[in-house]
Amino acid sequence: MDEWSLSQAMGANLTVEMEGHYSTFITEKDFADIAGAGLNWVRIPIGYWAIETMAGEPFLAGTSWKYFLKAIAWGRKYGIRIYLDFHALPGSQNGWDHSGRNGTVNMMNGVMGIANAQRSITYLRIFTEFISQNQYKDVVPVLGIANDILWEVIGQVGVQSFYYAAYTALRASTGIGAGSGPLIAIQDGFQGVFVWEGFLQGADRLALDQHPFLAFLNDSDPVDVMAKIPCNWALATNLSMETFGVTLGGEFSGATNDCGLWVNGIEAITRYPNCTVWNDWTLWDATTIASIKQVTLAGMDALQNWFYWTWKIGNSTVLGKATSSVWDYQLGLAHGWIPVDPREAIGHCASVLGNSSRFDGSHPSTATGGPGAGTIVAAQASLHSFPPTTLSPSFSGTQIALLPTYTATGTIKTLPVPTFTAAPTVSVGSGWNNAADSSLAFVPVNGCSYPDAWNAVNAALPTAPCTGS
Repeated sequence: MDEWSLSQAMGANLTVEMEGHYSTFITEKDFADIAGAGLNWVRIPIGYWAIETMAGEPFLAGTSWKYFLKAIAWGRKYGIRIYLDFHALPGSQNGWDHSGRNGTVNMMNGVMGIANAQRSITYLRIFTEFISQNQYKDVVPVLGIANDILWEVIGQVGVQSFYYAAYTALRASTGIGAGSGPLIAIQDGFQGVFVWEGFLQGADRLALDQHPFLAFLNDSDPVDVMAKIPCNWALATNLSMETFGVTLGGEFSGATNDCGLWVNGIEAITRYPNCTVWNDWTLWDATTIASIKQVTLAGMDALQNWFYWTWKIGNSTVLGKATSSVWDYQLGLAHGWIPVDPREAIGHCASVLGNSSRFDGSHPSTATGGPGAGTIVAAQASLHSFPPTTLSPSFSGTQIALLPTYTATGTIKTLPVPTFTAAPTVSVGSGWNNAADSSLAFVPVNGCSYPDAWNAVNAALPTAPCTGS
């Protein structure tokens, strides 16, 4: 169902099986092919277990980082930059399978919401310190701090409080201004970019990430009708880039329905009434393929700074082919629903809708680390304090102080650097960019007991704070 249950099912074979996947699914050839397809960025999701796990968490710790280091080397070799996205946070920020564990939201939600957020901030600092080193910062210039954070459960107060706390911790680590650490990307929580106008105004290089998908609109219109919808994203994107700052389309695809194995998770039912044809791309005729390509071109043109989800999909072991084919860039490139040259998308929406609206190229100066960067409007700073004054599902007032928290007294981990046997003396950094960033890691308070960090939404609220031993 998710990596948690997969890791448990693999048992003693976890290391061998997971290494087998990591070492074969995405290889150097993929990076060469991505560059050959005219693409110049990749967005790579990462779970916190690239750093460590805590008691009872079954994930394979540390191994994925080894392969991310390979991605950095391949990105450098083929001229591809990386957007590193924190995809799976402790306790889960959305309760979906791709957050590590399918179930409930326990990050900024429920009794362990604050503690899981504190732990997440520690891991964000560790990632940021590594990619801020001179050896890596030009290859990994963007860090996303929480993929698909579930605003509908956590609420505006909780989401924005966490974003402010993470931003503050990371900029304290990197310093302020262009060249000082990566752009920090916040995801819009599926609320649309307009909701974020004015949020942390004056922040240094804060980017906004949107994930607009047609597939989950529950719309049964024909593909050629839906092909025009993505062009409507252009106006909002342009205005966001002019008023908020760098605005990314961190995920989009040409899919107009949710057909395909496991698109909605392993137990979910598709919304679309008849998936027979959509589950077998070999049945698509030229008209269908051309219509899907129109959807893709519209999304590319409207979003401008776009990332297609996803580069490729593994074949079903039962059917011998991929069934979520519209989500597969590599497959579409070979069979016509993805453009051979992505620059074909430029001007597409203007030709379809007569809408020639384009970003004028001028971000706010603070959004690129220019004058005033890092001077957040005072009202915004006071509005988004951490911990927040309320926390979902129903905590407020004096209850906030009773919620379990971690303490910043733990040993901070440093991510390992690569080794090059052919060039053993090459400078690869230490894993930590700023020696003055000496804050310790958030860890459980010695002598305090905590409910299950992954299942504490309905846990009992403590009657008094635990100060430990």
